[in-house]
Amino acid sequence: MTKDRFFKQLAKTVAILGGIVLLGITVLTCTSIIGRSLIGVGLGPIKGDFELVEAGVGFAVCAFLPWCQVQRGHATVDLFTNILSARINRWINLIAETLMALAIFVMTWKLWDGMASKLQYGDTTFILEMPTWWPYAACFSAMVVACVVAIYLVIVRSVELLTGKTNTNLGSGAVH
Repeated sequence: MTKDRFFKQLAKTVAILGGIVLLGITVLTCTSIIGRSLIGVGLGPIKGDFELVEAGVGFAVCAFLPWCQVQRGHATVDLFTNILSARINRWINLIAETLMALAIFVMTWKLWDGMASKLQYGDTTFILEMPTWWPYAACFSAMVVACVVAIYLVIVRSVELLTGKTNTNLGSGAVH
């Protein structure tokens, strides 16, 4: 397995986990809404559904970030860059990839800080009394993968700049 395929597969696996969680919270939400509408017949909402949705969506967002990064799915404005040379565009890609990697590192670091704080103080959610550090840990794990992928992509963009060749094994971004 090539390095590109490994990092793509790693990002894809985490994104699939995020999708499974998102699917699960969708089913949970629908079930809870149906339960609310059937209170008259003895059913009701799922206890703590809002807490679970909040945690699940947070994880899903973090889990989708590495895949978006590998696919170059972030929003770009290439109206101006289309007229620039390939070398200048490689510089722009390297700078953008480096800035994105820095942003991912900061988010990961702050998730670590938040998780440590929640763990230290023993915070729990109000209804389920679930430790609040659990969702932080889930998000943190997905963001660690995002960090690994971001480092790899900075290396890829650096190699592209040095060799003058674009890596076609990774996503090329959205086409409009």
